[in-house]
Amino acid sequence: MLVLLAAPAHAAPADLTATEVSFVGNGGVVLHGTVLALASATERRPAMVMMEGAGNRGRQELRPEAEAFARHGIVTLIYDKRTVGYSLLHRDYSVLADDALAGLRLLRSRADVDPARLGLWALSEGAFAAPLAANRSADVKFLITVGAVGTTPGAQTAWGYGEYLRHAGVSGSLPHMLQTTAVRMTIGAGIFPEADFDPVPAWEHVRQPVLAQWGELDREALPRESGQIIREALERGGNTHYTIRFVPGVRHNLNLTANGGFDRLHSLSPDFGDYETSWIDRPARALPGTSADPVPAQDLPAPTLAPLAWYESPWLQLVALLLFLVGFAGYPLAAATRRIRGRHSTSPVRRSARWLAATGLMTTMGSLMYVFFMVATAANVIGPMVVGRPIPWLVLQLLAVATVVTTAATALSWRRHRRDLAHADQVRLGLLITAGLLFLPWAAYWGLLVP
Repeated sequence: MLVLLAAPAHAAPADLTATEVSFVGNGGVVLHGTVLALASATERRPAMVMMEGAGNRGRQELRPEAEAFARHGIVTLIYDKRTVGYSLLHRDYSVLADDALAGLRLLRSRADVDPARLGLWALSEGAFAAPLAANRSADVKFLITVGAVGTTPGAQTAWGYGEYLRHAGVSGSLPHMLQTTAVRMTIGAGIFPEADFDPVPAWEHVRQPVLAQWGELDREALPRESGQIIREALERGGNTHYTIRFVPGVRHNLNLTANGGFDRLHSLSPDFGDYETSWIDRPARALPGTSADPVPAQDLPAPTLAPLAWYESPWLQLVALLLFLVGFAGYPLAAATRRIRGRHSTSPVRRSARWLAATGLMTTMGSLMYVFFMVATAANVIGPMVVGRPIPWLVLQLLAVATVVTTAATALSWRRHRRDLAHADQVRLGLLITAGLLFLPWAAYWGLLVP
């Protein structure tokens, strides 16, 4: 039995019913959701499964949209995305497609649903999986997407970083580092799941009527480029039942915006759902071509992400960080150990060496944390800036310069006084200076020494 649980309607506005349900997705995973419908409905209605975007925010993320569609007479299913087999480091769009089809079968079994008007509504990442689902089941009679991406997730992410950084006024090496170096490194390290997924083949095989929508102020999904790519894919597959629509004045998820699409407001326009309802009820289901709404501007295309060269290997990066840790942190730890044992160094190189150890350790560890922070926040949290650079990045660049200077000073001092140094000091300084020399190309690669 597909439906495992059906609870009485509750927690819904007076004009709607909300039925809690559970159903079995891919691999036997039980998924929980809510079906929203008009309380006064007396005839079979159109219905759709709503697929959320990236992350796992739960069914409440799409609750306002689902209620709006339900008030238009569309039965909607929203559900909590799986946590088994879906995480920050692992996901499979094919699995998500099967989950959506399981929800579709649940809707099809309802007495108030018209099977001839049953479809999928997919937002952002959900629009990677929705065409796969449409290709697998004749139960999908239509497909509506919001903020669908026509490029790979990796290219889309890099493009989105650039949009947010330019909007914040960031210049210098940080945009290139995040858009190119950081994205390519996360892909190469295997911590960017589905980064190279190509959505075009799935779109080429979609035969159902398609309503593909983007907000005019979408700063995440390359709306102009994605619209063109998806249109061409549908036409190559012989599908002329599509409508490409750009919605004025709204952002990525068709919510209103007070900051040109760069904010995260949750506010729907008063007419939300009007167009979709009319489109579903239209006999032809689509008008081939693009809506009359203005096509969004797109200053830059999606970046090309070349594979990592041998010297960019994540393993080599890890080895470099370990050497930095041994060289920069090892020097003060060894000195502290000597002091505990009552041995005090009189090395003439110790002052510059201490500065090198401090600046090198702060720069490498600080850079690692800052890159992870920017990736985790999708470059949305910039903070105060000085001369076109976020203060943390500017501080890291200044520390990188200081590390190079102290490396040179320590190496010169070591050369001048090497005959006066004990063997243990020679070894410690050798590791420290080696770390400092290796730091130079590493810092240049990550943009720390680039203006």
